[in-house]
Amino acid sequence: MTVPVQVRSARPKSTNPADFEAVTGRELDWKFTPVAKLQELIAGELDGSRFDYTATVAAGVSLSWIPVTDPRVGTAGLPEDKASANAWAAATEVLLVSITSEDVSEITITRDALGTTHRAAHIVIEAAPFSKGTVVLQNNGDARLVENVEILVGAEADLNVISVQEWNDDALHLASHFSRVGRNASLQHSVVSLTGEVIRVNPSTVLAEDGSSVNMLGVYFADAHQHIEQQVYVNHDAPQSKSRVTYKGALQGKGARTVWIGDVLIGNKATGTDSYEQNRNLMLTEGTRADSIPNLEIETGDIAGAGHASATGRFDDEQLFYLQARGISEEEARRLVVRGFLNEVVQQLGVPALAERIEASLNAELEAGVK
Repeated sequence: MTVPVQVRSARPKSTNPADFEAVTGRELDWKFTPVAKLQELIAGELDGSRFDYTATVAAGVSLSWIPVTDPRVGTAGLPEDKASANAWAAATEVLLVSITSEDVSEITITRDALGTTHRAAHIVIEAAPFSKGTVVLQNNGDARLVENVEILVGAEADLNVISVQEWNDDALHLASHFSRVGRNASLQHSVVSLTGEVIRVNPSTVLAEDGSSVNMLGVYFADAHQHIEQQVYVNHDAPQSKSRVTYKGALQGKGARTVWIGDVLIGNKATGTDSYEQNRNLMLTEGTRADSIPNLEIETGDIAGAGHASATGRFDDEQLFYLQARGISEEEARRLVVRGFLNEVVQQLGVPALAERIEASLNAELEAGVK
């Protein structure tokens, strides 16, 4: 009898989709996902040609198409599920985002014309040693997309990557993000998921060299019959590495569903590790469901600290009472509580104009109420 894989670090990896069994929804990594809606992306034929995008201009940042045989492709990580492998095999070219400036540079890459064709995409973001930059992946419009995003952070570099999902309501998006962080380098990786029928963005980071660090942020808002999922993985593979994971979400409307799974591995070489992950969910109406599962795997006792936390609940009655006692209506008090809850993460994105726009989108969701 085959023993199922019990820990994230033991999952098989391959760029060949045939190496993975057919996805039924009973698998450990798919059991929370509405796989019936996604089979064409998971195992069907995909258009892996170049995708259309627009990008802002930033000094020290260049974009180019490279072949899938480029040695940088596959450096940050390899697929751990059939959908990721399907996209990897289908992509014919890779969009390279190269950051070389030692002054802070910022670029926004917008995809809003993907259409309803089942597509595969592959992006590599490479931050040269000592560089500093911010890359925003802005997603809008229609999509039937499965993709891989690789992030390479060179020694002493400081990189901020933000993926924003504001698709049309019937969009389907599966993404695997792989990051490798070098010596004394830092990565902030953020996932903002607001609209789309099914959004599944799974980021994983390897802290590969001494002094590497990552701050992984997530904010999401699920409406009725919307599914938002994120499976986060941090692999501490080097001494004196540090990670923080903070994901917060809100749900409203019948059938709104969110999934957060957080895995942290502290390897036997990762002495002096400092790690903490947390997920918080606020359920605004009846009929919502939030699954939150933190996991911690430790292979050395010589660490600075490690911990995890998870909480899912409804409004804090004391907060509501405090606001209502000051003349604020119950409806407005509820909106204020939710804004404060989510803005704790939004304000850390590091791009003020984007944070302001996300706040406005969240406010619009709250004012619209249950759909």
